[in-house]
Amino acid sequence: MTAPAVVLIGAPGSGKTTVGTLLAERLGVGFRDTDQDVEHGCGMSVAELVRLRGEAPFRELERIAVRTALDEHDGVLALGGGAVLDPSTQRLLAAHRVVHLSTDPATALARIGGAASRPLLADDPERGLRELFRVRGPLYRRLATLTVDSAGTPAQAALRLALALETTGAAT
Repeated sequence: MTAPAVVLIGAPGSGKTTVGTLLAERLGVGFRDTDQDVEHGCGMSVAELVRLRGEAPFRELERIAVRTALDEHDGVLALGGGAVLDPSTQRLLAAHRVVHLSTDPATALARIGGAASRPLLADDPERGLRELFRVRGPLYRRLATLTVDSAGTPAQAALRLALALETTGAAT
């Protein structure tokens, strides 16, 4: 069994995938995204999966993808924004180095643009994001061993994250 060098959590638009990819390159490790794992496993995008089968089947596939990735991956791992809602995932994360990439709702909304690829935000992206921040924000903060602001460019955020990991002795 291996363990990820770092697990990234945060709201949609916080930069988990983009910043995570850059961080993995900087650390010389692999990058993995559990949303991509779900998509590869079911042969459709998360948006299609949620639209066609509903949120509950997606969350079950996500739970499996997170558990598998935590057991198999030794690089940078990005979790889908809602993965932290699952109590079993929360328990699993307690044994890992978890970084909350923080941002504010306005920045997140600007980054994700149209919400077509994010079905939980499709009706009213701004209101949906504010609700996600309200519900998930406390979970992100509680589960994180480190919080890093993802403001600025992805490269700036990845550098800030790498320096924070070094400073806390958490770099690989």
